[in-house]
Amino acid sequence: MIDLRSDTVTKPTPGMIAAMTAATVGDDVFGEDPTVNELERRTAALFGHEAGLFVPSGTMSNQIAVRVHCRPQDEVLLETTSHIYLWEAGGAAALSGVTCRTLDGRNGLLGEGDFAGKVRPDDVHAVRTRLVSLENTHNRAGGTVYSPEAVISISKWARQHGIAMHLDGARIWNAIVATGVPAKTWGGMFDTVSVCFSKGLGTPVGSALLGPKDLIKQARRYRKLFGGGMRQAGFLAAACLYALDHHIDRLAEDHANAQILAAAVRDVPDLTLTPDTVETNLVWFEVGGKLGTARAVADRLKAAGVLVAALGEKVVRMVTHLDVTRDQCETAAAAVRALAK
Repeated sequence: MIDLRSDTVTKPTPGMIAAMTAATVGDDVFGEDPTVNELERRTAALFGHEAGLFVPSGTMSNQIAVRVHCRPQDEVLLETTSHIYLWEAGGAAALSGVTCRTLDGRNGLLGEGDFAGKVRPDDVHAVRTRLVSLENTHNRAGGTVYSPEAVISISKWARQHGIAMHLDGARIWNAIVATGVPAKTWGGMFDTVSVCFSKGLGTPVGSALLGPKDLIKQARRYRKLFGGGMRQAGFLAAACLYALDHHIDRLAEDHANAQILAAAVRDVPDLTLTPDTVETNLVWFEVGGKLGTARAVADRLKAAGVLVAALGEKVVRMVTHLDVTRDQCETAAAAVRALAK
């Protein structure tokens, strides 16, 4: 079966497993796991930040960021289809008493003009505008990538208004490879950065929150509060260190393979790419006409040996990743084209 449901379905490679089994470990809640400490140090330095915190998931990383920047009755400004708003179970409100104020972007991307007039007045009736969160690449918008110029412009606006900047960089690795813009440049535009090792980089578990030492010290307390303290987590951190060394540059292969799938979608009259340009490893499309529903399309593709994600009545996602080859993507593309028959 060719599994294109997500880039989270990957299995550790033999080299990654060897690194995991050879890891030196300790109790990370006590700060005594040397492999976790090295991962946190190295990832923070990669993005030009002072400190890092290893956590189980990207959702936890984002929610800890909301907590360190905001207090109850504060608000986050973010794009309408962002992961924090759509797919983190209302965590900002449930865990931190924080409101999400959504702004409609273009293919998931915002510009400085979208923030004009959005700072709440200093009034007891209003929440306090405290944080801007951007997602790069943007999952629900088809893996679209912000330009550095757009982020710099938004960041200047935020700083002028005393508002913090957070990057949901679950797939920032894809943005780095797609644009050639280094991690340190992206990291320098934000107060905190969340990165995920278990998506494009193919590890079994793990994300990290990066930022100034004082914020990460607070974040460590919130990780404990949210139940994210881990013990001998160096086995997992070793997988992440291996991925940093071996799995970033190869993301270009995933981007090329996504183009194979996108071309097949374009060839089927009742399928529409959304957006129509595929920039990284995510291929989203809508189902119409005689093909019926997303579930019907997913079932037909499954019968042909291809797994895709039906994420709405008419919406399907395909994701390329470490565990699918070019030949497999060609096979999957043929199955997509066969839907027109």
